[in-house]
Amino acid sequence: MPDQDPLWTSAEIEKATGGRLSGAPFEVAGVTYNSREIVPGDLFLALKGARDGHDFAGAAFAAGAAGAIAEHPIEGGPSVVVADTLRALEALGMASRDRSPHVRRGAVTGSVGKTSVTQAIKAGLDLAGPAHASIKSYNNHIGVPLTLARMPRTTERAVFEIGMNAPGEIAPLSKMVRPHAACVTTVGPVHIEAFADGEAGVAAEKAAIFEGLAPGGVAVLNGDVGFAAVLDAAALRAGARLAVFGTAAGHDARLLDFTPGPDGARVKADFHGRPLDFTLRQSGFHWGLNSLCVLLMLEALDVPLETGLAALADFEPLAGRGQTSVVQAPGGAFTLIDESYNANPLSMAAGFRSLGVKPVGAGARRIVVLTDMLELGDQSRALHEGLAGPIVVADLDLVHTAGPEMKRLHDVLPPERRGLWRETAAELAGAAAELVAPGDIIMVKGSNGSRASLVARALAALGAPSSSDAPRAER
Repeated sequence: MPDQDPLWTSAEIEKATGGRLSGAPFEVAGVTYNSREIVPGDLFLALKGARDGHDFAGAAFAAGAAGAIAEHPIEGGPSVVVADTLRALEALGMASRDRSPHVRRGAVTGSVGKTSVTQAIKAGLDLAGPAHASIKSYNNHIGVPLTLARMPRTTERAVFEIGMNAPGEIAPLSKMVRPHAACVTTVGPVHIEAFADGEAGVAAEKAAIFEGLAPGGVAVLNGDVGFAAVLDAAALRAGARLAVFGTAAGHDARLLDFTPGPDGARVKADFHGRPLDFTLRQSGFHWGLNSLCVLLMLEALDVPLETGLAALADFEPLAGRGQTSVVQAPGGAFTLIDESYNANPLSMAAGFRSLGVKPVGAGARRIVVLTDMLELGDQSRALHEGLAGPIVVADLDLVHTAGPEMKRLHDVLPPERRGLWRETAAELAGAAAELVAPGDIIMVKGSNGSRASLVARALAALGAPSSSDAPRAER
């Protein structure tokens, strides 16, 4: 680690957190709370959760941690001792934000597509200069301050994903980031079991991202959602400048046409009155609006339009979110679309529509494998059964399902579309060879907690995957 440019010094950590140094002064190049992810020179955060991070400090130092933040002196290396390690992480994140006032910051939330849109924005930021972003789905009370604390001093632009599982979570995280631009990708029936007023409550919670906007900030929002007025009102209360994307006339960015192809899609749009015609590596229909959201966010973060278009042209689907491969199974190849990271009624319908337009050869089928959607409360039965309509409209050939909630869908499907049902994803994964035939295109989609990834991995294991010639799609 270069001594002249550490991410943090122990003196800076003391000042930011109000802690006191125990042991020799130190410098760090990274920050993590997982002792298994330590890179030599990292700062180890001894957070308390299901397990007490202090119990793993020895392993962290053995792996090369240069120092730690802890609630008491620990053996193995120096530490900054604080009263509460989570509060110290929050303070460190905000100190990182405040020491870099030149950084243009963006924030992303929404019921669907947060991670993909965040990473697509990051792709544009990378082309414009030194950039920083959330990794994976680090979007909660730990992930957001951790991403801030990890922000290099040389950063010029950054984007942060902000999520929620219950009311009251988004506003504090947005205020921590204090973004110059914030967007809501869409609003839908996700996590609704935590909201007494259902989807309306979800919309209000998503709109709370605008509460953290810096003065003069830009609110980028989806004008097509049913709760657009809720988003508008929240943005105006925050004193934001609105930038709206959608399909209606008068939007700042208006989608005119989206044409999927074998290697992505072509988008035609009107962007502030300028006609755009550009290509994507994503073929999911929702990427028409997603791409406009990305371009408006990049514009608000001072990235030229041409740079944003170049980033979108090369942006690949993420793992578990539409990553596509050709599986060379012994009897013949089939195409696997891995949408196993997450699912809700909105993304399910979008996935079905995208799969339904994929070209297949004579005798081949478009197949979907579904596991339970979670956190839908008392609407779960209706929302699972309601998937049958979009499946029929998309003209999918066969539907395999796993889980007690997906059994409801299985029972209402037309018999000719009804595939296998198993109690768990693990059981369905065990029948992977029965799910698909040569030439088929098969999509796996479900909530992460219902373990759809087990089925995706089992299908991939049927052969040696190669993504070089595969069509692409994304949730």
